[in-house]
Amino acid sequence: QVQLVESGGGPVQAGGSLRLSCSVSGTTIQTNVMGWFRQAPGKEREGVASIGRGGTTSYADFAKGRFTVSKDNVQNTLSLEMNSLKPEDTAMYYCAAVLKNPWRASASLEGGQYKHWGQGTQVTVSS
Repeated sequence: QVQLVESGGGPVQAGGSLRLSCSVSGTTIQTNVMGWFRQAPGKEREGVASIGRGGTTSYADFAKGRFTVSKDNVQNTLSLEMNSLKPEDTAMYYCAAVLKNPWRASASLEGGQYKHWGQGTQVTVSS
């Protein structure tokens, strides 16, 4: 059974930083595509960042230059470093793992392609 547990969210002032973590059990992140998504109240879920099996990454335009996704294959943990946070970054952030297409190795920002999701961690950025 695959389980994903996010942590690291919380309140932060604009311009500040947070590091989100996703602890994974039941599967090995080294051999899977992983992703971070977010959903703000009243808005649709959107992709934030993803990392493929080989370590290649993909970012949403709003995340480029501010967010960094990484994975620790030993700890089986996915991370998202977020800098220069803005009030519009306020959202619930979710970790996702394992693509429905087992043959795809590249990063994906499409939420519908993932099989497993965490419960989320709230990020609130105040101005």
